[in-house]
Amino acid sequence: MKLEVIATNLTDAILAEQGGADRIELITGIVEGGLTPGPGLIREAVSRLDIPVHVMVRPHSRSFVYDEHDLRTMREDIAFIKECGAAGIVLGALTPHGVVDTAALDLLLEDTEGLNVTFHRAFDEIQDQLSALKVLSGYPQINRILTSGGPQPAPKSAPQIKELVKASQGTGITILAGYGLTVPVLREFIHTTGVKEVHFGSALRVNGDALQPVDPSKVQSAKQIVNENLSLGNDR
Repeated sequence: MKLEVIATNLTDAILAEQGGADRIELITGIVEGGLTPGPGLIREAVSRLDIPVHVMVRPHSRSFVYDEHDLRTMREDIAFIKECGAAGIVLGALTPHGVVDTAALDLLLEDTEGLNVTFHRAFDEIQDQLSALKVLSGYPQINRILTSGGPQPAPKSAPQIKELVKASQGTGITILAGYGLTVPVLREFIHTTGVKEVHFGSALRVNGDALQPVDPSKVQSAKQIVNENLSLGNDR
């Protein structure tokens, strides 16, 4: 079991690591769903943390549909993130018809050797998620999908997430469940869905507020539940 925590600045990242997070998703623009952070933050987080840092690659929040200029920007960001020594990147691209943009992925994933790649919650705008999972499994670079099982919060989409976990077996892709998870529901959620990784944002912050700092005591509480499942052998 792995616990991933969103960090929007270096203090967040340090507090999340102190609380026991296994991995950081480094972003800016949390109220916009996450955007690419600045170069200084990327370098500092990667150099200061002992846990893996996965960096958001998202140039704007208008949509997950990207034109040639967006894609050029994203490729430059990926090159910089890789140069900094980050463990991974978080990205996603859709066509105007709401399916995986394979042409964009072909371009973006060209130079990602050595990086973990998470396809982010653009996945939750796709109607046929099982078909999308099959498409994404054709990319050896992609080893994780962040999803709440659709537009609703993850706890309300537990049956769909369970189905995605089952469908992902043997594909090389891990389902990372996130959006709407809280510590009180975490134990039952893991048991119901069989997920091996969980992703937290606002719920592990002061007052549950996206714009407040990470609360390491809340991270520790979530980590204790994750460790319970790890001790039961629910890891891979």
